[in-house]
Amino acid sequence: MHNSLAGTVGPYYIFVDIPAYHRVDQSRLHSQVSSQHPLSLIDNPTQPYNPLILKAEYSKSVMAQVHGSCDSRFKKVERLLQSYIDSGEELGASFVVNINGENVIDIWGGYADKDRTRLWERDTITTVWSTTKCITSLAALILIDRGLLSPYEKVSKYWPEFATNGKQDVEVRHLLSHSSGLSGWEAPVTLSDVFDVPKATALLAEQAPWWTPGTASGYHAFTMGHLVGELVRRVTGKTLGQFISEDMAGPLAADFQLGAQEKDWPRVAETVPPPPMDRLPMLEPTSVAVRTFRNAVPDATAANTNAWKKTEMGAANGHGNARSVAKLLSTVSLSGQVDGKQLLSQKTIDLIFEEQFHGVDLVMGTPVRLGMGFAMVAKDTMCGWLPEGRICGWGGWGGSIGLIDLDRRMTISYVMNKMENSVEMGNYRCQAYVKAVYEALGNL
Repeated sequence: MHNSLAGTVGPYYIFVDIPAYHRVDQSRLHSQVSSQHPLSLIDNPTQPYNPLILKAEYSKSVMAQVHGSCDSRFKKVERLLQSYIDSGEELGASFVVNINGENVIDIWGGYADKDRTRLWERDTITTVWSTTKCITSLAALILIDRGLLSPYEKVSKYWPEFATNGKQDVEVRHLLSHSSGLSGWEAPVTLSDVFDVPKATALLAEQAPWWTPGTASGYHAFTMGHLVGELVRRVTGKTLGQFISEDMAGPLAADFQLGAQEKDWPRVAETVPPPPMDRLPMLEPTSVAVRTFRNAVPDATAANTNAWKKTEMGAANGHGNARSVAKLLSTVSLSGQVDGKQLLSQKTIDLIFEEQFHGVDLVMGTPVRLGMGFAMVAKDTMCGWLPEGRICGWGGWGGSIGLIDLDRRMTISYVMNKMENSVEMGNYRCQAYVKAVYEALGNL
C-alpha cells in the first residue's frame, strides 16, 4: 500500500500516508471505515497527500476492499471476490460482465504484488497469458471481415515463404484452430529467441508440420501469436501490436496492448507463478507435447521482466484488465458493433462456430472443441462446466478468461495476477465467479 508511519496518536492510531494514486478511493474508504469503526479515521490536512489516521488493526483489511460497480442481481460475485481476497486465495483481480453493451459488473480488488504493498487499482493491468489469443483471433476475424484474409485460403498466398517443407496446404483457419502442425519450434530456441518475433517466426516458416495439418489440434501455446501475427503484418503492413492498438483498442478506448509501454510499467501487476506441475517426464520423448515444450520452456516469472514487456507475442503477452478484454470481445457478443463502431459482420462472427476439431488435443492431452479462433462449449471438454449454447472463448495460463455468450449478448472477463494450475478453462476462482453469474441469470 506504500504506507508510511508518519507518527502516532495515543496507543492505537498510526498515520497512514495514502499516495496520490490511491486518493480516488478515499471517499469510499472513509465511509467504509467511519461507518464500521467510528472515530477510527480522521482527516489530517497538515500531512502531504491528505493522509488518514487509521486504526492499525483495520488499515490492511480495509485497503483490500473490492471496488467498482455491481448490479444487485450479481452481488454474490462481489462477495466471492472479497472472500477470496480475504482468504489470500486471490491476490489481485478484476472481473467484468457486459450485457447488451452495459457493464453490469465491473469490480476489482486486492493487491498488485505478492508482498501486498500495492493495491490493485481500477487501471491496473497485467499479463493475461493466453487470453491474449482471444484478441489475436479477433484481429484475424476483423481482417477476414475486411476481405484481406480468407479462412479457407492457403497461408502461403499471403506469406509465400511459408509453403516450404510440406506446409503448402496449411490454411488460415488451421492457424486459428491450433491444427497447423506447428505447435512448437523444431530448431533449438530459448525463451529469449521467442521474444525475437521476426527470428522465431522465420524459423516456423522453415520447418515441417509435426502432423498432417487440419487433422488434429495441438495447442499452439506460443506459436499461434507468431503465425497469425505474421499474417496480420503481411496484409496490413502493421505489426500485430500496432493493429490491435490502432484498429481495435484505440477506437474502442480499451486499455489493452501487446507487451506494455514503458510509461505503463508502474501500473502493471506482478505475476505470481502457480505451483510447479511437471507432466512432461510421464510422456513419450517423441510426443507432440514434449516436442512443443522442450524448447522455450514456459516460465511464469518471465512476465515480470522488461524483456517480456518490450516484445509483442500475440499468444501470450497481452496486457490488460477484465474491463479492456471484455470491451474488445463484446464486439462478438454484440453482433459486431460496439459504441457505434461496426467491426464485424454477423457472417464473420458465425465463422467462429464452424467446428474445426473435436477431440483430445495433442499438446494439452485434454478434450477440446475448437472453432475458428475460439473454443466452443461441449460437455466432454475443458469448457464442460459452462452452460450449453452459442458460447465461445479461451483462457490464459493461471486462470484468466474471456467468454463470449451470443445467446445472452454477454461477455465475461476475469484477469488476475495469482496463477493456479488447471486442466479446465479458468481456475477454480474464475469458475466460481462465472457460475455465480449464470446462477443469477437462472441458467445454472
